[in-house]
Amino acid sequence: MTTEDDLNQDEMAAAWEAEAAAAEGGTDDAMAAEWEASLSKSDDSAPTPGMSGAAERVLNQDEIDSLLGFELDEDGGGDRTGIRAIINSALVSYERLPMLEIVFDRLVRLMTTSLRNFTSDNVEVSLDNITSIRFGDYLNSIPLPAILAVFRARQWDNFGLFTVDSNLIYSIVDVLLGGRRGTAAMRIEGRPYTTIELNLVQRMVEVVLQDACAAFEPLSPVDFELDRLETNPRFAAIARPANAAILVKLRIDMEDRGGRIELMLPYATLEPIRELLLQMFMGEKFGRDSIWENHLATELWSTEVQLDALLDEQVMSLRDVMKFEKGQTLMLNCTADSPVQLRSGGIPITTGRMGRVGNHVGVLVDKALKQTSHRAALLGLRGDAGK
Repeated sequence: MTTEDDLNQDEMAAAWEAEAAAAEGGTDDAMAAEWEASLSKSDDSAPTPGMSGAAERVLNQDEIDSLLGFELDEDGGGDRTGIRAIINSALVSYERLPMLEIVFDRLVRLMTTSLRNFTSDNVEVSLDNITSIRFGDYLNSIPLPAILAVFRARQWDNFGLFTVDSNLIYSIVDVLLGGRRGTAAMRIEGRPYTTIELNLVQRMVEVVLQDACAAFEPLSPVDFELDRLETNPRFAAIARPANAAILVKLRIDMEDRGGRIELMLPYATLEPIRELLLQMFMGEKFGRDSIWENHLATELWSTEVQLDALLDEQVMSLRDVMKFEKGQTLMLNCTADSPVQLRSGGIPITTGRMGRVGNHVGVLVDKALKQTSHRAALLGLRGDAGK
């Protein structure tokens, strides 16, 4: 048996012989044979991943970025690929709710007008982006210090979150308290917000919530009510950390001052109006055509219906019916004051009293139509037809 030391000695001897042959002026064939032997030996001992036989496949940087999903920008525009797509597969993209963009565009226009009236200054509101994010990831990404406003959607029976960053807080305080233009808002780190700052921010959040109610009004009436203000994200937890949510980033500029306000709505909050948010445009009706409905209703109202007046009903055998003769008189169990039943297509509609109007015999309807009984009768007829 050959030991590992013997194999190492043989390899070393072979290498010395090759070097000696090269020093003595050996041909290129000897060098090629040496390289081929070393390559085949390395292939047999430790195969390299990504190599098929003697050919080696090396990924370039673009392929590595595509595999890992790092080919996108930080804003997350476009479709995710690679490992990132697998990690974020549990999130629902907001693009599946196209009506959200219309609602938030309307919110931007309303906020521009209301904040101008609120601050008596030139205010510009812009929509940065709308993204999907896990609630826990969003809480961990909030830059502190900040004020978090938790509000309640009464009709939807759930909560939402407004986040106001420190730049906007100090800018609003500076504007409302008469700060001079052209000077940056003073920002003091390491201290909690004062009562005046909290009250001013609360008034601004209430104005924004009123605009949000007006933005959702054409789609679904909802009342947003401010629940509380928090400065610690841990106390503003309104959903589970793994729950998906819609994050809307709004930029508010007041000439040389401003900041960012973020609206976060969990998907559970939007669930009651999910079908409305799936519309491609306002007022879209799935599976319905209003023009055809109006035409059908018009034709139904002008349809002629045959009515039968039933004076009496008798059960007779077929033998008696076959004995009927021309001119024979049938006795009915009714009088002149007996109620007459009106039928259409064999379905009872209402009852009335028989009388005479000129040369015509008429029936005076004395009871209203019973729509419930008509529906039951129609369902019964459909069931019999199905059998």
